[in-house]
Amino acid sequence: MANKELPPGVADAEADGAGKGKGKLIIIIVIALVLAIGLSVGGTLFFLNKDGDEQPAPAVAAEPVRQPAIYEELAPAFVVNFNHNGRQRYMQVTLSLMSRDPLALDELKVHMPLLRNRLVMLFSSQDFATLATPVGKEALRQQATASVQEMAQKETGKLVVEQVLFTNFVLQ
Repeated sequence: MANKELPPGVADAEADGAGKGKGKLIIIIVIALVLAIGLSVGGTLFFLNKDGDEQPAPAVAAEPVRQPAIYEELAPAFVVNFNHNGRQRYMQVTLSLMSRDPLALDELKVHMPLLRNRLVMLFSSQDFATLATPVGKEALRQQATASVQEMAQKETGKLVVEQVLFTNFVLQ
């Protein structure tokens, strides 16, 4: 195999032609990409602006905006005692009321003695062994929520409390 050597002028011309061809190809690709991106952005802005010019149709039934939750802690903690298998047992529970209407929650504060009485009676009527399970605690929380909601509905005429939450629960 013989190596062919080209005269010096011919070899330089072929190298420049190959370099210029690659450079032109890169420039064409860059211009095409910039043009594609520009058309994409322009089309997006055109269609977004077109949608903004139209008058929106009025909503038939707009959902009310959900207010942020407000928590009211019931202090001091509730402490009740149980007689379980001949032993004296105690339960201490700290509660928070979750509401979304601060004015209605203020109306409910007037009836706090009645609310606390209902909850003490509810807590003291529970079975200690049932409360020791997670299912029993959740059932008690749901009962407390229902009791508070019923009392609030009766006294204020509206559903004030969305949930009753245990923030501390101790059985001894």
